[in-house]
Amino acid sequence: MADARALQARLALQRHAFACDPYPTAQVRRDRLARLATLTRHHRDEIIQAIDRDFGHRAEAETRLAEIAPLLQAVHHARRYLKRWMRPGRARVPWRLKPASGRLHYQPLGVVGIIAPANTPWQLALLPAVAALAAGNRVMIKPSEHTPATSELMTRLIARYFAPEELCVTPGDAELGAAFATLPFDHLLFSGSARAGREVARAAAANLTPITLALGGKSPAIVADDADLSHAARRIAFGKWFNAGQSCLAPDHVLIDAYRVPAFIEALREAVNAFYPDGTASKDYTAILGASQRARLQAMLEQARDHGCRVVPLGEVQTQQDAKLPPTLIIDPSEGLDVMQEEIFGPWLPIIGMRDFEAALAHVNDGAHVNDRANVDTGARSLALYAFTRDPARRQQILTHTQSGGVVFDDTLWPGAAPALPFGGVGESGTGSYRGEAGFQRFSHQRSVLSSSPHSATKRLVPPWRRWRLRLFGF
Repeated sequence: MADARALQARLALQRHAFACDPYPTAQVRRDRLARLATLTRHHRDEIIQAIDRDFGHRAEAETRLAEIAPLLQAVHHARRYLKRWMRPGRARVPWRLKPASGRLHYQPLGVVGIIAPANTPWQLALLPAVAALAAGNRVMIKPSEHTPATSELMTRLIARYFAPEELCVTPGDAELGAAFATLPFDHLLFSGSARAGREVARAAAANLTPITLALGGKSPAIVADDADLSHAARRIAFGKWFNAGQSCLAPDHVLIDAYRVPAFIEALREAVNAFYPDGTASKDYTAILGASQRARLQAMLEQARDHGCRVVPLGEVQTQQDAKLPPTLIIDPSEGLDVMQEEIFGPWLPIIGMRDFEAALAHVNDGAHVNDRANVDTGARSLALYAFTRDPARRQQILTHTQSGGVVFDDTLWPGAAPALPFGGVGESGTGSYRGEAGFQRFSHQRSVLSSSPHSATKRLVPPWRRWRLRLFGF
C-alpha cells in the first residue's frame, strides 16, 4: 500500500518519463493499449473471481458484460482509429492573415490521475486509462478501498505488464485517496458520488488541476402512453437490476401515466420472475457491496414504509442471502423521502404515476426532488434519461426540452457498450465526457498552430496607425 510520500515519488517518476518522451508515437500508444487488452483477456477468470469475492457474490455474466467486454471493445476501437485522432486538423484563418494557415495539434497533457469507484471496479478504473493512454499520457490509478481483492489483482497485473512510469496503481484507504486528489496532475478523473466529487473538486482546485467528474444521478425512465408495457418493463428491469442496481446508469425511478401503473407493476413482476426464477438465490442476481450500503438501503426502504408508501417485493426472497436485497417497487413516494432525494444505487425502484407525458417531462425538468443540492447525491440533470415512446415528435421534444448526460430510447444501460459514444454527465451529474474520440480529446490539449508568412498582409498593420489602412482591413 502506497503512502502520500510514495504517491509524490510515483508522480515525479511519471513526470520525468513524460518529459523524456512528450509525444509518444502511434506505435507506442497502440502497444500500451494492446498490453492492457492482453492483461484483461488473459486474466479474465482471475478478474471475475476477485470481483466476486469483493461483492460477496457477483453474477459472472454481469462481470463479463460490465467489466471485461467494455474494456476490450474500447481498446479495439481506440487502436483502430488512433492515427485518425492524432492527425492534426485544419482551421480556417481570416483573409486578413493570408497566406497564413491554421491547424489544430493534439498534444498529450502529461500525467493523468484516475480515482475509481467500487461498483464496476475494473471497468471504471481502466476504461478512462484507455483514453488517457491513447492520448499519449502517463497514468496513475487509485482504485476503490471497498474492493480490496480487485485492487490487489489490478496492482499486481499492471506492475507485470507495464513499467511504473507508464501506468501504475496505488491502492489504499480513503485517506490515501484524499492525498491522491491533492496531487498536481495534468488532469484528474473521478467517478463516484456527488458528495465525494465535491471534495475531489476542492482538492484539485488548489492546484488548478483540470477535472472530469462522472457522478451519476437520479436517471429517470419515462414510459409514454404509446409504449409497449411488456417491452418497457423488460428493458427497465434489465437496467435496474443488473448488478442489483449498483450502476451510475441504472434507471432510478419510473414516470408513467397513473392509469397504467397496475399493469406496469405486473409486467415488471413477470420480467423479474423470468430473469431470476430463483429470486435472490439466483446465481445471476448480484449482492450489495458492503454492509454500510445495505444498511443505507434498508433505512431508505423503512422510511418509505413508515410514510405509508406501498412497497411491492418482486420475485422470491431468500432470507439466508443476507448480502442480497430483492428487487422492490415503491409506489408513488413523496418527494421529501430519501428514496426521491438521493441516488438509490440499489434494487429499489420508485414507480410514480403521472397525469400525462407532459407532466412527466415537467417532473424531469423540475428538479423538485432536489431541495438542497449541497447535501444530496444528485440533481435535476441526470447522467442518463430513458424514454419509451415511438412517437418521433415526443422523442424530439425530449431531446430539445430536457437535459441529461445522455438519452436512450426504448432501452437502458447499453450506451456503455458503444465505445464511440461519449460518456459523461452535465450539471450535477458530472463534468466532461470521455470514451472514444471524446476521451482522446478530453485527455489532450488542442493546441492551435498558426503558420504565418513573410508575405502576410499583417505586416502592414503596424504603427504609425492610419485610418485608411485600418478601414482597408475592415477595422
